[in-house]
Amino acid sequence: MNKVKRNDTVMVLTGKDRGKTGQVRTVIIKKDRLIVEGVNMVKKHQRPRQEGGVPVAGGIMVREAPLHSSNVMVICKECGKPTRTHLRVRPDGVKVRVCKRCGADVD
Repeated sequence: MNKVKRNDTVMVLTGKDRGKTGQVRTVIIKKDRLIVEGVNMVKKHQRPRQEGGVPVAGGIMVREAPLHSSNVMVICKECGKPTRTHLRVRPDGVKVRVCKRCGADVD
């Protein structure tokens, strides 16, 4: 079970965007990376091309680049602070992520 999931709100701990928060758009499990909305924006130079006979304009595109998952922390919904999480198994057998600060369920 991954510590950070899609649609989690996270805070960036290191890098040029340290302190920014955003929602996780995509999790790349094999590379242990995430794409966070509005964070780690990079410029990509795109050449004009044809797609299915329809021309697509080129130019400089601004988009989010992946971050390593160790550089972010999940923000707890209850206490509103960045926190580490651990797993707890409920009596009905379901695994849930739990905030280490306040003990509330993150899921």
